[in-house]
Amino acid sequence: MVATLTHAYRGDVVVFQIGMTLRKPHRPDLWLPVAAAMPRMLGELYRNKAQAERGVAEDLGFLGGVTLLGAKGPWVVQYWRSAEQLYRYASDPELAHLPAWRSFNRAARRNPGGVGIWHETYAVPAEGIETLYANGAVIGLGAVAGTEPVEKRGARARQRLGSSPS
Repeated sequence: MVATLTHAYRGDVVVFQIGMTLRKPHRPDLWLPVAAAMPRMLGELYRNKAQAERGVAEDLGFLGGVTLLGAKGPWVVQYWRSAEQLYRYASDPELAHLPAWRSFNRAARRNPGGVGIWHETYAVPAEGIETLYANGAVIGLGAVAGTEPVEKRGARARQRLGSSPS
């Protein structure tokens, strides 16, 4: 019998994808500082998540993320509770993102075209999410927020999309 699961997260989710393109791979002096900034930010976000779960820090809203490597460079798919929390994190001068963003902009003005960055934000209502993880293949939302038996939302994709968790 194949174990079939769906995500256990209750609520809307914001999917935030962010990545970099190596426009001049032969110039690590241009792209390495950009590449090094993301692990610092992710470390900060995961530390906050753990502290918030213990009740010793305000929850920033970060659920988790998955780091990937594509043909044009690395990217991270992140899951957030709300766009407001994502934007609050991005604009807080006391946290890692804003200083990294300012540093990138200064470097990009000095050496245009060395490295590109991009991001996409998707605000997904709970009833617009359908997931299936079979035989141990748990990734994405299921990996960051947990899973539950697929029957809780329906045996077929059409049933799960638009369903409310029981």
